[in-house]
Amino acid sequence: MNVICFDLEGPLSPQDNAYELMKLFPSGGKVFETISRYDDLLTLEARPDYEPGDTLALIAPFLVYHEIKEEAINALARKATLTNGAARLISQLSAQGWKIFCISTSYEQYALHITQRLSIFSQSIACTSFPLDEISQTLCKEDFRYLERMETDILNMYSIDDDWIKKNLDHFYWEELPKTNFGPLLKQVKPVGGQRKVEALKRFAQAQDEPLSNWVVVGDSITDFKMLQAVEQAGGLAIAFNANEYAIPYSTIGLASTHLDDLWPVLEGWRRGKRSAVEKLVKGKERTGGSGDRGYFHWLGGISDIAAPLEIHKRIRHIVREEAAKLG
Repeated sequence: MNVICFDLEGPLSPQDNAYELMKLFPSGGKVFETISRYDDLLTLEARPDYEPGDTLALIAPFLVYHEIKEEAINALARKATLTNGAARLISQLSAQGWKIFCISTSYEQYALHITQRLSIFSQSIACTSFPLDEISQTLCKEDFRYLERMETDILNMYSIDDDWIKKNLDHFYWEELPKTNFGPLLKQVKPVGGQRKVEALKRFAQAQDEPLSNWVVVGDSITDFKMLQAVEQAGGLAIAFNANEYAIPYSTIGLASTHLDDLWPVLEGWRRGKRSAVEKLVKGKERTGGSGDRGYFHWLGGISDIAAPLEIHKRIRHIVREEAAKLG
């Protein structure tokens, strides 16, 4: 059996749903960018009980404060576009009998809608449960004063550096909010990122009776690096697609392209001859090089200097993901 698992945002759909959601209220984009950078900093310091992608828990209080409802997430999902070539690749894989899975940090209202459009079965999806409307009913206006002040501080800072972010958001999230009714909310929302992606993949692997060495995974960002690393170390195929510096070092191969279906020859190679066939194919394509904005392959297994592939990935990532490309 051939099994493949995609991250959603990036490989299958170019938008960052949480970013777009936060931009529904004035200056929400800047608030999100600040919290997203804070997520990077917490991940890099390996804060206990924190996983990359927990941004989706950290922004939840602001969504409640600004009276964003679940229907807003559904509306964004309906408007969301697919990455070029995603539908074609999924169709090709299905026709060849591949089992297709998706593990996404995205809120369930978004992830389930996008994957349904791609005909990926709901039982093959792991994503973040987020009963926003239910959560909103448990909070009162007294809880909002902390959020109002924090939001004002973020928006009043002309240039926010990492030291300011770390000091102020540490105090806000781990000292102030736990004293309010937002405390349980932060614990209730458990985004599927980091190690939780690995755990979800292992559940799928066990259910399919396929070890990680037989899996292909496709990711692009800091929420994916542990999943990519787990599959690469197991001898499977970990693919960095238009990835950033957090994902590339943990991957087997990289593809920078505006079209996801440029992966098809590599996946056919994996189906026929697993890792050795892919290595031969990718190294050949690496010598040839891509063309325009498509088809830039790199064999990443064992390399120590990622500067060259990272430069190409950054360029294509910006084309495909636009504003979302700057997020970790």
